[in-house]
Amino acid sequence: MSRPSRRLVLHRGAAGLAGAVLAGPAAVAAAPAAHARPAADKDHPRADGPAGHEMPEPFDEMYEGRHIEGWPEEGGHGGHGGHDGPHEGMGFVVRIDNDDLHVMENANGSWVSVVNHYETFTSPRGVARAAVRELNGADLVPVVTG
Repeated sequence: MSRPSRRLVLHRGAAGLAGAVLAGPAAVAAAPAAHARPAADKDHPRADGPAGHEMPEPFDEMYEGRHIEGWPEEGGHGGHGGHDGPHEGMGFVVRIDNDDLHVMENANGSWVSVVNHYETFTSPRGVARAAVRELNGADLVPVVTG
């Protein structure tokens, strides 16, 4: 059996190290979630359980220099949300500087957007605020459906 070359050993070692470095933060971030629930704050509340499932209140405000607004939309599924959430058939329109932010209510009553798809929020207002922070001054790009 032939021995691996120094180049092959270094390449595999570097690939393994890179994998460990990239997986490390994910493993560390996932580990606390399995045992402890971080406390919610007012701008990024946790939303992992039903909280009465009332339709969120409309909002219209300036947040970090951006105009955010949102309101319920009858008929739902108009590209703004509703899918299988507790308010099926109802959507919620969210706009940042008059551009639509696609939001969706999850089955457990939490909300997500195309900007923060892997974070859940208790309200469309929280989703809009998080999107403003994530955009960091950039404009929303329209979601093309078709």
